[in-house]
Amino acid sequence: MKMILRWFGEGDDSVALWQIRQIPGVSGIAGALQDIPVGEVWPQERIDALKSQVNQAGLEMEVIESVNIHDDIKLGVASRDQYIENYRQTIRNLGKAGVKVICYNFMPVFDWTRSDLAKPLADGSTVLSYEERLIPKDPLKMMEEIERNANGFSMPGWEPERLKELKLLFEKYAGVDAEKLTANLKYFLEAVIPVCEEADVKMAIHPDDPAWPIFGLPRIVNSRENLMTLVKLVDSPYNGLTLCTGSLGSNPENNVPEIIREFSAMGRIHFAHVRNIKIEGYRNFHEVSHLSSDGSLDMFAIMKALYDTGFQGYIRPDHGRMIWGEKARPGYGLYDRALGVTYLNGLWEALTKMSPR
Repeated sequence: MKMILRWFGEGDDSVALWQIRQIPGVSGIAGALQDIPVGEVWPQERIDALKSQVNQAGLEMEVIESVNIHDDIKLGVASRDQYIENYRQTIRNLGKAGVKVICYNFMPVFDWTRSDLAKPLADGSTVLSYEERLIPKDPLKMMEEIERNANGFSMPGWEPERLKELKLLFEKYAGVDAEKLTANLKYFLEAVIPVCEEADVKMAIHPDDPAWPIFGLPRIVNSRENLMTLVKLVDSPYNGLTLCTGSLGSNPENNVPEIIREFSAMGRIHFAHVRNIKIEGYRNFHEVSHLSSDGSLDMFAIMKALYDTGFQGYIRPDHGRMIWGEKARPGYGLYDRALGVTYLNGLWEALTKMSPR
């Protein structure tokens, strides 16, 4: 297992590489080139420059989060083939730089949804939260609220240049149901997985966040059954998962430790986002610290499921609280994620000493 931290890049992250380097047990980062428009090839020189910057800080860059999927691929329109070819070339370029895992998602329009980016908790910290009754009926209004409350940072999956034609995007997706979206994902995977096998780069799809349809848009990666369908679309160890405990755990019907045990034993979990949430009711939850007792998920059972199944991939703490007066991209400050790293590493150390392999 390798513990890493997501890093958005110099100039687009309140956290510096030298700070990440000082978190005990962190070996690297999940990086990205946020400024490259979705669908374009990531140039080799840009990838190499980013890797060099990370390596000079004493860290590894073996995970990319994310190379986003162009909407034309998700829609299944004729122009998708060119965007898929661009993606294939990006995979080759990342493989040359030693990248081992690409985290991505196949959610239409929005990568994730929250009703509040700074819900106050009793201890004075603030967190991301979702309360369905507070979700605006107009997605444009929600986009404006996300941008207004992002503390001046870009929010992954909410890129203004892509969402400026939001109404048109919704019109295009009107004829795309879950079955068609799954078929379009299969078409994409059949094209890219052979390149992944050649370049030794694994694809790791992120579950829908939260784990149910939003604004009538289909969601196809939100349950054990969906995940099983996904890994069977292209039966290759390079077609795998980013197992996000908070996303799957937002639906109490998902038994996260059991899901982990099944898919990790298959060798299909390449990356794990491990975080805790507090479920307050039907489609109503907020994020909390990583501590089990603060939320609704059993973090020990989650880490034990990974350990018992021989997980050798990458783990990162996911969204942290905003604590100690920090001003940062919501969910991605330094302090609470560093606490999360320490807690998860402590659980892992205990597991290794309790049950040596």
